Amino acid sequence: MSQSETFLATARQVITDEARALDTLAEGLDEGFAETLRLMLSATGRIIVSGIGKSGHIGRKIAATLASTGTPAHFVHPAEASHGDLGMVAKGDVVLAISNSGEAPELANLVAYTRRFGIPLIGLSSRPESSLMKAADAHLLIPNLGEACGYGIVPTISTTLTLAMGDALAVALMRYRDFRAEHFRDFHPGGKLGAQLTRVQDLMHPIAEVPMVTETTPMAEALAAISRGSFGMTGVTDAAGNLVGIITDGDIRRQVSGLLDHTAGEVMTRNPKSIRPDALAEAGAAIMNKAQITSLFVTEGPGPALGLLHIHDCLRVGLG
Repeated sequence: MSQSETFLATARQVITDEARALDTLAEGLDEGFAETLRLMLSATGRIIVSGIGKSGHIGRKIAATLASTGTPAHFVHPAEASHGDLGMVAKGDVVLAISNSGEAPELANLVAYTRRFGIPLIGLSSRPESSLMKAADAHLLIPNLGEACGYGIVPTISTTLTLAMGDALAVALMRYRDFRAEHFRDFHPGGKLGAQLTRVQDLMHPIAEVPMVTETTPMAEALAAISRGSFGMTGVTDAAGNLVGIITDGDIRRQVSGLLDHTAGEVMTRNPKSIRPDALAEAGAAIMNKAQITSLFVTEGPGPALGLLHIHDCLRVGLG
């Protein structure tokens, strides 16, 4: 077997072992998972996640996922907890302590603190008879399937199972709370993900900033309105103020001969494309790209325009 073949065989073995372990974890979920969720939902404070070593790294991710999906949470390092950070744990909180063996000595003071002050404790471990699990009020048991290294010493399968358990908790809680994409954006406004969840109403220009003329406006005045604006267009309304058209550079070029002899209503493109204010801005960018236009009126249906979404607004936040 070549070196490359050996590398690939090892990688496939690790991934296969972890995938099988995840199947075992899913099949073995029991009432302990439901009891953990009920305990977390009863918290009037925060979910305090703690663990040492690789369990601590996974714990930080679990706390971050909980916090970004509607469950207030933060990570407390167990060693720092023993040196003053126990003051970060208070009545109303629920502690999630993670230890694959269930015997991490660094967690002892935190566990004792929860018992002393009646703070609910959830234990996450692969050993049901461990000190942690005996002390805990609720139990998350991951199957003890060894590690993918084959020697039982490199946290691989155990950390994968712990991470998956944390994800399962976070998603179950967010579904119970009906936590949707628009809520997620409140906690995650930055980056590509935040941009994808941005609503049209968050980016649109209010109608007061958009050039608008009526159907009977002479084109000389319409051109002046376009020049005063920064969008390269003007909207056109009927006598009642309802949006009926748009005049762009393309419309002007098509009517360049005798342009000033016309009214806005004679030059405009009728029924311009529009989008609702509560739609995702990403959908607006897709409409503009497909139609090869740069502006999209924001409306709630037939009637007045509420604002304007410009392609530059989408590009500014990473869409388009």
